[in-house]
Amino acid sequence: MKVISNIATLRQELSQRRQIVFVPTMGNLHAGHISLMEQARAHGDTVVASIFVNRLQFGPNEDFDTYPRTFQADCDKLTNAGVDVLFAPSEQDLYPEPQEYFVEPPAIQNVLDGEFRPGHFRGVATVVSKLFNCVQPQAALFGKKDYQQLMILRNMTRQMALPIKIIGGETVRAEDGLALSSRNGYLSAAERAEAPRLYRCLQNMRAALLAGEDDFTRLERNAIDELAAHGWQSDYIAIRQQADLAPARSLNTPLVILAASRLGGTRLIDNIEI
Repeated sequence: MKVISNIATLRQELSQRRQIVFVPTMGNLHAGHISLMEQARAHGDTVVASIFVNRLQFGPNEDFDTYPRTFQADCDKLTNAGVDVLFAPSEQDLYPEPQEYFVEPPAIQNVLDGEFRPGHFRGVATVVSKLFNCVQPQAALFGKKDYQQLMILRNMTRQMALPIKIIGGETVRAEDGLALSSRNGYLSAAERAEAPRLYRCLQNMRAALLAGEDDFTRLERNAIDELAAHGWQSDYIAIRQQADLAPARSLNTPLVILAASRLGGTRLIDNIEI
């Protein structure tokens, strides 16, 4: 695996490659990331990963400074996964001057995670746009665990006429159902034992919807209350339309349940499609 930090060097290297598939990450890799790398091989000839902890997508009271940096271990995992090129720019490489131009997603960014993390999706869309310009892939993979992010990036790519196929990778879970996340390492042992409750709540909501329950507000409130009874603080648990993340109105359209809830000091997100 070649490790490159300079944009010009990356472009020179990739100019000799065919059918590039790109998987951007912030490092601290787990089995979910590696699953995306392995899936990427089926979509092209050259698999490119990136590691960059993007300051723009962190809020002022979030964990940019403490976000785990595990670069050497990440390199070993990517090598074992068969990645061809790792792009690992510094902040100076990717932001050589103050960023004054941004990719501003539409109103969809201001609901759900966008409501509780103002500016987050602007930071995500801006850095992914820059990474796309650096790598110039034919396809890119993102995990479905970050469902709203996947939708925003898919819409951005389409509306900006970028010739890139956006592929959503299925969420990888621990045996007890907890969605794998780089932030799971923040959980204490007791919190880790409690954490699978979030996915169980979503599974129960899904079962109720499939059985014909259409009081969406009641289902959402019951799940929030159940989590609260076990020490969780929920930002949201919401039943939405898959197409546009608008509030669910009917069982006859494809739906998704999205959740963001805090257990101790750790914010966990998850979702399940109907």
